Amino acid sequence: MTSPARTTAPHELVERALDLSRADGCVVIADESSSANLRWAGNTLTTNGVTRGRTVTVIATVDGAQGTASGVVARSGSDATELEPLVRAAEEAARRAGPAEDARGLVAGGPPSDDFTAPPAETSSAVFEAFAPALGESFARAASEGRELYGFAQHEVVSSYLGTSAGLRLRHDQPTGTVELNAKSPDHTRSAWAGRATRDFSDVDPAALDAELARRLAWANRRVELPAGRYETLLPPTAVADLMVYQLWSAGARDAAEGRTVFSSPGGGTRVGEKVARLPLTLRGAPTADGLQCAPFVLAHSSGDDVSVFDNGLPLEDTEWISEGTLSRLVSSRHTAELTGLPAAPMVDNLILEGGGEQSLEEMVAGTERGLLLTCLWYIREVDPATLLLTGLTRDGVYLVEGGEVVGAVNNFRFNESPVDLLARAEEAGRTERCLPREWSDYFTRAAMPALRVPDFNMSSVSPGV
Repeated sequence: MTSPARTTAPHELVERALDLSRADGCVVIADESSSANLRWAGNTLTTNGVTRGRTVTVIATVDGAQGTASGVVARSGSDATELEPLVRAAEEAARRAGPAEDARGLVAGGPPSDDFTAPPAETSSAVFEAFAPALGESFARAASEGRELYGFAQHEVVSSYLGTSAGLRLRHDQPTGTVELNAKSPDHTRSAWAGRATRDFSDVDPAALDAELARRLAWANRRVELPAGRYETLLPPTAVADLMVYQLWSAGARDAAEGRTVFSSPGGGTRVGEKVARLPLTLRGAPTADGLQCAPFVLAHSSGDDVSVFDNGLPLEDTEWISEGTLSRLVSSRHTAELTGLPAAPMVDNLILEGGGEQSLEEMVAGTERGLLLTCLWYIREVDPATLLLTGLTRDGVYLVEGGEVVGAVNNFRFNESPVDLLARAEEAGRTERCLPREWSDYFTRAAMPALRVPDFNMSSVSPGV
């Protein structure tokens, strides 16, 4: 039986809401989602499930003597019979609001997406058709070799339908998949983690992940205690991704121009045009990047410091935030671009750091006389926005490298570092590869990063965590 939330197609909801609008301008976004998941513990599958959902967001704009106001109201599970109250609520919110600082003309309509009227894309448990049996084989192998596997796999597809009173009719389907796998020794004194991001699970190999974890658990058979201090450190792509994503989130043009961030120039203005990386690295977002594809236009459900609902539908292009080591763009809406005199550069939902060599992480380990190899970072928090100083913890394996080989596991640490400073000090970058930012995997999954060699990573204190 079809649920009430499914009786009206999402593109029809968009058209109906626009027809109902009495405001001067209207933007409607219908997000149709479906998800599937697997969870396991102690080498045994524990749960699995499939869910569906729908959210409709209506943005009404009302012109007045003092300027244009906007009102945003979103509701889950909306159907055609619930649209009029939703539209009226957005219009009332706009009338009660003061003029919107970010008000601009709605993006002009262009050719509609070819599939705007097509049914939404969906996922199901079938996405795990090859992955699940291979995972089961990994459970059996892990049990026979004396380790326990824990973790989860999830896949979501969101079809977003955007329509505006200015004539836009755009649609984007976004698949997002992640798998996180933990291996523990039977006494749970040793732990290792691996994660992958994927669009469809066809490129995820549980056996390879398990083999990687088995090797790391073996490294941890020897334990070495080290004090806090600065160490030459190899940051794997997942750790680099977590730091670069936080840096991107902190790269708003307005805050920088107003002197509040690490990207503010001491003499006023911003650091755009300044060399910020020692190596000729490029940090960019690219909507069409292979395996990392994301929305090619702005989908803004609310306004913020550098995002604006008035920019909905604005085309997104490849954007270099750092170009061969030089800061070249800061995140900005059309509004904040006008305030700062910088080009408009909306956020892109992926992040790529490239320009290093072709060395694998293993080859970088082989070239290390003495240093630390991290697995991942977690509980990352900001300490000082003026320098973007972050603190956090290492997790699931810190390893000592001597003479080009891993010789054991060391204790965990709390670190204090700025990703901007790390780029300025990094001595080597390896091969760029797709990776999962572990700390931010609930919010940001589409990343490709190299491993980085930092000569003096600041391990500020010892942590008791595993």
